Amino acid sequence: MRRRDVLIAVAGAVVAATPVQATESRSFAIPAGRLSDAIALFGAQSGLTIGFADPRLGQLRTAGINGRFEAREALRRLLRDSGATFVFVNPRTVRIVAASSPAPPPRPSRPPVARTTAQPPAPPVDLGDIVVTASKQGTTLDRYAGAVDLVDLDPDRNARSASRGTAAIVARLPMLASTSLGPGRDKLFIRGVADSSFNGPTQATVGQYLGDARLTYNAPDPDLNLYDIRRVEVLAGPQGTLYGTGALGGIIRLVPNMPDPTGFAASASAGIGTTQDGGTSTDAAAMVNLPIAGDRLALRAVGYRTVDAGYIDDPSRGLHNINRSLSYGGRLGLRYTPGNDWTFDLGGVLQNIASRDGQYTLRGAPDLTRRSRIAQPFDNDYRLANVRIARSWGDLELVSSTAIVRHDIDTHYDATPEAAGSPARLFDETIGISLISHETRLSGRRHGTDDWVAGISIVHDIERQRRRLGDPAAPATITGVRNDVTEAALFGQYTIPVTTRLAGIVGGRMTYSSAVGQALDDPFSEDMEPRRTRTRASPSLALAWRPRDRLLLFAHYQEAARAGGLAIGQASGPQSVQRFESDTLAMVEGGFRLGRPGRDRFTASATMSWSRWTDIQADLVDATGLPFTVNIGDGRIVALDLQATWTPLAALQFELAAFFNRSNLKDPAPAFAAADERDLPNVAESGGRAAMSWRTALSSAVALTVDASLRHVGRSQLGIGPPLDVIQGRYVEASLGGRLDFGRLGLSLDISNLRNVRGNRFAFGNPFGIADRNQVTPLRPRSIRIGIDADF
Repeated sequence: MRRRDVLIAVAGAVVAATPVQATESRSFAIPAGRLSDAIALFGAQSGLTIGFADPRLGQLRTAGINGRFEAREALRRLLRDSGATFVFVNPRTVRIVAASSPAPPPRPSRPPVARTTAQPPAPPVDLGDIVVTASKQGTTLDRYAGAVDLVDLDPDRNARSASRGTAAIVARLPMLASTSLGPGRDKLFIRGVADSSFNGPTQATVGQYLGDARLTYNAPDPDLNLYDIRRVEVLAGPQGTLYGTGALGGIIRLVPNMPDPTGFAASASAGIGTTQDGGTSTDAAAMVNLPIAGDRLALRAVGYRTVDAGYIDDPSRGLHNINRSLSYGGRLGLRYTPGNDWTFDLGGVLQNIASRDGQYTLRGAPDLTRRSRIAQPFDNDYRLANVRIARSWGDLELVSSTAIVRHDIDTHYDATPEAAGSPARLFDETIGISLISHETRLSGRRHGTDDWVAGISIVHDIERQRRRLGDPAAPATITGVRNDVTEAALFGQYTIPVTTRLAGIVGGRMTYSSAVGQALDDPFSEDMEPRRTRTRASPSLALAWRPRDRLLLFAHYQEAARAGGLAIGQASGPQSVQRFESDTLAMVEGGFRLGRPGRDRFTASATMSWSRWTDIQADLVDATGLPFTVNIGDGRIVALDLQATWTPLAALQFELAAFFNRSNLKDPAPAFAAADERDLPNVAESGGRAAMSWRTALSSAVALTVDASLRHVGRSQLGIGPPLDVIQGRYVEASLGGRLDFGRLGLSLDISNLRNVRGNRFAFGNPFGIADRNQVTPLRPRSIRIGIDADF
C-alpha cells in the first residue's frame, strides 16, 4: 500500500470480543454531516478499521444512516450519493476511495485461525479530523484557536498506568503541574496559574470533568483511576466563556468509554510491584460491557483497587513504610438509545482513598525517614451521580447534563510543638462538600464551517469545614466555616468564517452569583453573613488562520474569575473569620500547530501566553501552622509551551515537549509587600519531557512494544514569602517499560525512577513544621511493576 493510502484508524474504543465480520448484523446510528465524522462513528459502531485513501474525501457530505444492517450494506448506504465508495482490504480493514477511482484488488486474507494473533507493526495511525469535544462544538483540532493537549489513552498502555490516576497525566504534560501531598490531596495547575500550595476554601484554578459532569468546585483533585478512560483533553485557560468560574488555569476533561449496545466486551488487568527501600504494591481493574435489550440498552461497569507501597520509615514509633495508601472504587454507566437520535446516559462514580501517613521526610534526617509523635492519616471519599440527555438533528445537537457530587475529606496533622517535653497535639480538619451542577446547551454548524454553541449553566456548592486542635484523645473544637455559592450563567460562542482559511471566534458568558458564609463552632457568633451577589461578564475573542494545509496560526483573548467567600482569617488569631474577594484572570495567547497528528510524520506546536491576575486568592499557613485564606495582590504570568512528534518509521515514534514559565507577584496587598516581584508558587520555571515508543513483531503471534521517557522538572518555590519561599523541584526522572502482546493477552514490565533519584517534589507535608523550612517530599524510589492484561 502506498503512503497516500495510509489508513485512518477509527476503530471504536470498544470492540466486540469475537472477530468482526462484514456479514455480521449491527445497529448503526450515524447523523448526516461530514464524511470524516460519519466514518469515525461507523468505525466505532462496526468494530472495523476503516480509513481514507485521500484525506480530502473526508470533506464530502453524507445523509447518514439509522437502523440494523450488515457492515457492507451499512457502508454502502452511508456512502450513497457522497462521491465515495469503499474497498475491503481484508475482512477487517476497509478503505474509502473516490467513486470514480478504480478499485484496487483486495489483499488475500489469511486463513482463519482459532486464536487472536498479535498485530504486527502498523503504518502511522491516521486519526482523521480529530475533534476537540471539550470545545462543546465539535471543533476539529486544525481549527481550534487555543492551546490544547489531547492525550489518547491506548487501552494496552493505559492498563499499565491507569492506577496512577492524575499522576499519569501530569507525567506526560509539562505544562500541567501538581502539588505532592499525596493521592487525593493535590491541587492542579495549568500553564503557571498557581495561587498557593495549600488546600483551603478557595475555588480550584482548574475545572475537572468526567464527560460533561463537573467533578469539583472547591476541592482537591479527586484523582480518579483512569482505567477504561478513552482520552484526556486539557484546555489551557482561562476558559471562562464555556466553563465559567474556576477555570482560570483551564480545564481537564476525562472522556470515558461509553456503554455499547452492539456487543459484549470485557477486559481486566492486574499488577504487582516493589519499591526499593519500600513495600509491595498491587493493582487490579476490570471492565464489562453488557448489552441488555437488543441494540437499545447497555450497561458498562468498571471496578478497581490499588495499593501504593509505602517507602518512608518512622524510627521513633518503630514503623516502616508509613505512607502506604489504598484506593478502590468503580464507575457505572447505563446507556439507552430509543431511536430518533436520542441518547440517555445514567452514570455513577464511587472512589475511596486512604493514606496511613504523610509522604514527606525531613532534611538532615537519615534517608527516607521522619520522626512524628502521632500518625497523620488522610481520607478522601468521593461520590458522583449524573444523567445526560442528548439529541441530534443533522448538524444540530442538544445536550443536557446534571451531576450531583458528595465529597468528604478528612486530614490529620501532628501539631506537637518542637519544645522538649511538649505533649502531643493533633490538628484534625474535616471538609464536607455537596455540589449540584447542570448545563443545557445547543450546538451546531452552518454551511459546514461556522460552529456555534449556546447554553445555560447552574452550579450550587456547599462546603462545610470543621476543625479540632489539641490532645489526640479529645481535641478541642475551633472555629470552622461554611460557604454556600450559587451561580447561574448564560453563555455562547460563534465562529465566523471571514474567508475559507480565516475565521473569527467571539463568545461570552454572563454569570450571576450569590454567596453567603457562616462561622461554625464559634462561641461568639454563628450567624450567617449578609448574602452577596454579583454579575460578571467573561468575554472571549480569537482568530484562526490556516495559511496553508497542515498549518494553523491563532490568537486568543479570554477571561475567567473565581467567586469570593468566607474563610479562617489571620488578622485576629485562629478563632476569627474574614471574607476573601473574587479574583479575575485575563489572558492573551498566540501560537501555531503544524501537521496532523496520526497522519503526518512530523507535527509541532508552540503557544506563548501573557496573563494578568487581579486580587489573587490564596490559601496560606500562618506562623502557628494554622491555615488561612486572603487576597495577596496582583500577578503576571508569561508562559511558553512547545511540543513536537516525529515518526521516522511506521513502528517508531519520538515525542518532545517543553514548558517555560515566568511569574511574579505585582502590586501585592500591604501585608505581602515584602513579596513584591516574588515568583508565584509551585510552578517550575521550566519543564520538559522526551519519550520514544517502538513496536515490532517477534512472530506471527507475538509483538513487542518498548517505551521510555525522561522528565525534567525545574526549580520552583513553595510560596511567595518567608517562611514559604523554600526551593523545590530541579530533578530528572527516567522510566522504561515494555509489553509483549499475544493478541488478547498482554504481559508488561515497567520501571519508574530508573536512576533512583530522590529530588524534592514538594517542600511541604505538615503545616505545623513549615517554619523549620526542612520538609522534603522525595520521588518514589525506583519501582518495578509486572503486569498482565486481557480482553475477553
